[in-house]
Amino acid sequence: MPTSGDERAADTAARPVVIGIDAGGTRTRAAAAWAAADGGPPLHTGVSGPGNALSVPIDVLTAHLREAVAAAAPPPLRPAVRAVAAGLAGCSALPGDAGAANATSALRAALTDLGIRPDVTTVSSDAEIAFAGAPGTPCDGLVLIGGTGAVAARLAGGITLATADGNGWLLGDSGSGFWIGRRAVRSALAALDGRGRPTLLTAAVRAHYLGETAAKPPATPAAAQDVRDRLVQAVHERPVLELASLAPLVARAAENGDRVAQRLLSGAAKRLVTTLDSLSPGPEDILVTTGGLLGPGGVLLGPLKRRLAPRGLHPVPVPDGLAGAVALARKALVRTG
Repeated sequence: MPTSGDERAADTAARPVVIGIDAGGTRTRAAAAWAAADGGPPLHTGVSGPGNALSVPIDVLTAHLREAVAAAAPPPLRPAVRAVAAGLAGCSALPGDAGAANATSALRAALTDLGIRPDVTTVSSDAEIAFAGAPGTPCDGLVLIGGTGAVAARLAGGITLATADGNGWLLGDSGSGFWIGRRAVRSALAALDGRGRPTLLTAAVRAHYLGETAAKPPATPAAAQDVRDRLVQAVHERPVLELASLAPLVARAAENGDRVAQRLLSGAAKRLVTTLDSLSPGPEDILVTTGGLLGPGGVLLGPLKRRLAPRGLHPVPVPDGLAGAVALARKALVRTG
C-alpha cells in the first residue's frame, strides 16, 4: 500500500536530526543532517545575511539565524531536531563573552520562532567549528580565518585557549578582506590626486562603486577631483563591510601585473602571519585555515603557504565551518545520551 504524505512526515520526524550553523561577517549558513555519526551529507541547507555576534544587532542576528535555519529545516523536519550547534564570528566560549551571550539569545529566539525545541544547543566560535571540520577531526592546533574579518586561535580539545586579533573592522582584522578593500579604495584615491602611483585598482573601484565600467583616467585636475568626490560619497553611502567585496578585484589586478595590488596582497599575507605568530606556532602544530581568502582556492592561501613553509607549517584549508558545526551537533547529542 502506498505511504501517505502524513506517514512519510511521521517517519522522518522519528529519525533524529541535527542542525549546524556557520555565521560569519558576510553570511549565515545552516545545514540539517541525520544525527547518526555516519549520517551523510546535509539534507538541506539555508543561507542568510551576516552573523557576527558582536557587530550585528541582536534582532537582525535573530532574523538571519531564523531565515537560514528555516530553509535548512523545512517544517516536516523540525520536530525531529535533537541538537543544534552554531559557530559565530565575534563569539567565544570564554567566560563572560558578550558575543556568546548575544549569540545564545538570538539563536534561542530564532529556534523558538520556528517551533524547534532541541535537547541540546551549543554556541561556539567560528574558529572552533572550522577546526572541527578539518580532515581527521583534530583536537589540538591552530586556526587562521581570513574572510571579511581575520582572527587566529589556538585550540586544545577542540576548545579555544587563546585568540589573536578578530577585533572587528574598526579596531583590527588586519589582513582581512575588509582590510584589503579599504586599502584598495585608498590606493585609488591616492592615484587620482597624485599621492600614489597609477594602478588598475582605480578603474576597478570606480566600476564597483560608480558603475563606470569603461572609465578612463581623468584628463584634468578638476575631473579627477570630481571622480574622487563621487567615489568618497558612494563608499560612505554603502554598507561599511561592502569594502570586503573588493578583495577579488584586487586579486584580479595583481594577476594582471599591477604592482600596487601585488604589494597590497603581500602585505595582507604578512599581517595574517603576524597575527598567527602571536600564538607561537610550531612545526608540530596542525594549522587549519578558512574564509574567503584562506579557504581552498583563496587568494592569500598561496602567499601564506610560501611564508610558512620554511617554518615547517603547512596550512590545511577547509571551505567553511558548516561541516564542523554539523559534526559538533552530532557529538553534543551523543554526550547528552
